[in-house]
Amino acid sequence: MTHEETFQKLSEIRLHGFSRALREQLDHAESYAHLAFEDRLGMLVDHEWTDREARSLTRRLQLARLRDRAAAVEDIDFGHPRGLDRNLVRRLSSCEWITKKQNLIITGSTGCGKTFLACAFGQKACREGFSVMYRRVPRMLSEMHIAHGDGSLPRLLARWAKTDLLILDDWGLAPLTTQHRHDLLEVIEDRHGERSTLIAAQLPLKDWHKYIGDPAVADAALDRIVHSAHHIVMTGDSMRKKRSKLSAQSEQGTIDR
Repeated sequence: MTHEETFQKLSEIRLHGFSRALREQLDHAESYAHLAFEDRLGMLVDHEWTDREARSLTRRLQLARLRDRAAAVEDIDFGHPRGLDRNLVRRLSSCEWITKKQNLIITGSTGCGKTFLACAFGQKACREGFSVMYRRVPRMLSEMHIAHGDGSLPRLLARWAKTDLLILDDWGLAPLTTQHRHDLLEVIEDRHGERSTLIAAQLPLKDWHKYIGDPAVADAALDRIVHSAHHIVMTGDSMRKKRSKLSAQSEQGTIDR
């Protein structure tokens, strides 16, 4: 069998990383001549594994639809006073809480970095092999309203229920109707004890019961969310204002020069 036939078959069985690594070995045979067959084969397999992992991560990140796709736990700013506990953030970055089917609540005022932090944890979860989905609560409620009308709600709920980490951002921004309350409870009930949920909210935790409105629904929802949740309370000035100020200073410096 010729080399091209070999590469054609590797392509057909989708061993793309293996194929590229093999072509590299053939094109630079002198660089690999000192290696044993087993070592060269191991390198080919390793390239294929790495290639598949990279493609899987890309697919998970695409499906997650994170609002801040550049957010990463390595880039979290602990220098700005926001009440972030470095040790807690490091523990949460291990994603063990997702493995244990626990929840995470992030609360704080507008602009303090809740969305960045939520997306950073989501991105790290993708890197660790978990499936992730990001939704703004107002948008999610709108999706569910449409799904009620066209009959797709069961499929929508099933997809969310199977996701390892569901990120619900902007919790508490939009007022809830009776249908919204029951829809949220349905999502939360499906995930309770089975998958992890991250909620980011401007609304302090003590006001969530009042926000949900219906005492019975609020009791049921909060019992399932809060019982097994880690809680990060973010404080301090707006990070947006800080970045805007730094940007203005940088531009002024450029003009002065």
